[in-house]
Amino acid sequence: MVAPKKGKNASAQSKPGRSLALILIAIVALTGGMFASGHTTPRLGIDLAGGTSITLRAVPEAGQESAINKTNMDTAVEIMNRRVNGLGVSEAEVQTQGDRNIIVNIPKGTNSKEAREQVGTTAKLYFRPVLATELSGANATGSPSPSETGGASDKATDKATDKATEKATDGDKPSSGTPSDPASASATTQGRAASDALKADPSPSAKSSDGASPSPSASASGDDATAKLQQQYAALDCTDANARAKAGKGAKPGDPTVACGQNAQGQWQKYILGPAAVDGTEVDKADAVYNTQTAAGWTVTMKFTDKGSKKFADITGQLAQKQSPQNQFAIVLDNEVVSDPYVSQELTGGNAEISGSFDQEEAQSLANMLSYGALPLTFKEDSVTTVTAALGGEQLHAGLIAGAIGLALVVLYLLFYYRGLSFIAVCSLLVSAGLTYVIMALLGPTIGFALNLPAVCGAIVAIGITADSFIVYFERVRDEIREGRTLRPAVERAWPRARRTILVSDFVSFLAAAVLFIVTVGKVQGFAFTLGLTTLLDVVVVFLFTKPLLTLMARRKFFASGHKWSGLDPKALGAKPPLRRTRRPSRPAAGPVDPKEA
Repeated sequence: MVAPKKGKNASAQSKPGRSLALILIAIVALTGGMFASGHTTPRLGIDLAGGTSITLRAVPEAGQESAINKTNMDTAVEIMNRRVNGLGVSEAEVQTQGDRNIIVNIPKGTNSKEAREQVGTTAKLYFRPVLATELSGANATGSPSPSETGGASDKATDKATDKATEKATDGDKPSSGTPSDPASASATTQGRAASDALKADPSPSAKSSDGASPSPSASASGDDATAKLQQQYAALDCTDANARAKAGKGAKPGDPTVACGQNAQGQWQKYILGPAAVDGTEVDKADAVYNTQTAAGWTVTMKFTDKGSKKFADITGQLAQKQSPQNQFAIVLDNEVVSDPYVSQELTGGNAEISGSFDQEEAQSLANMLSYGALPLTFKEDSVTTVTAALGGEQLHAGLIAGAIGLALVVLYLLFYYRGLSFIAVCSLLVSAGLTYVIMALLGPTIGFALNLPAVCGAIVAIGITADSFIVYFERVRDEIREGRTLRPAVERAWPRARRTILVSDFVSFLAAAVLFIVTVGKVQGFAFTLGLTTLLDVVVVFLFTKPLLTLMARRKFFASGHKWSGLDPKALGAKPPLRRTRRPSRPAAGPVDPKEA
């Protein structure tokens, strides 16, 4: 009988416990990470959990095919993400898919019609003068912010340069005295500040087009609008996502409005803003620049069009004569304040610079917003899919039943055809299924992977791919037994041949999954991703679990003796007689040749 080769391979084969211990450690580590992350179930896609999925395709303008690039697509994703979050949606997803597609997934409980109106439409960017601002929500009645105590003055810029400096924080001056009821005192202060700001508003809407004073009826209408704006400002709580989404909604560019924004400390502030002084389309270019000449660090430079330059010079000239916070202008994108620099002098020449405590990412983000207040690309709505929670639950239930039926049929086939060997196959399937589940649960919070219906189909198909690898190996072992070898050497001799076949088969499956993932969009990618993941896991399980486990089982009498229920009975397999070494007949000793014989 031919024994397996000795050396490193034989040593590794004789210690299958190492491989089993390695995969056991991996399973324990991944499972521990899953529980530690708090995500113990895979994240479900829209078609299983319910919600709305919108697929948008970038359409180039005539002669501007090069505009569809990674930078513009990433900027569009950022703007869309701000819009969806502005709807008060906390678990929405906006991500690129391929070179020119953006997928927006909005979970159940959101107005899908409103979401479709918000996503993919042209954004509105305005420069509005700040009439009043203060911290909103729980921080509104707290201690004065740094700007209230003079902290903002530390960021004053050299007046010899045309520069607007980003404030660290904002807030109204605290009222004199100590109110007995902080909440009512705060509301009173807010109303008084709003009223004073609106009275002092030098906006063009305060007068008629010919410069004459407004008529009594117009004055009464203006008073009503002022009172309404005061009420909105006093009631506005910017820490509430729904309130932020409604703030300033429907306001015309020429009217005062209220808005929300975050300061440098991440605290929400509310604003009363005057009529739009400059339109975002009048910003010709904006760049994030690292200023090496001063200690300003990262800054954002703006260049205006000719029309925008005049408007910006007019508004900064007016603001430079006012006291904080009314010497600020707000950069408002989709009704949210993204920056509120203050002005120390009139900025002429069509250029301005916003400086402050920016890092590179913040400066680049603000520059992108200024450059692309409107989406940098035009998008066409390719598809919209809305799935109710009930239908999603039914589809998930149906997918799980289909998977269970597929697994049961595979197990029944293995039991019928391989008998005792089916124990090894079923254990391998369970290990593969466990690894797939844990990895999918971890990929949800890590890369945003969501298990959709096509992904479930990919997992079901993977059951057959995994079982196929076991069958290839088992048949190779049976072939060796038919040749007359006993089980232990048959297991080792069959492995190199089976290993090549398994690797080639899995490589073809993985290549097909990779190509499908690259060339397709939408939910089909879920199928391709799951198929590729389970194919890789099949290689890991076969190498580190199935082969070592069969090596251990070959040492057990039940399998080694060829029991009729082991699936390795030599008689049932039609095995040849055992191979034996035979001696070659010895050659006669060399000597003189007999002439007669010659």
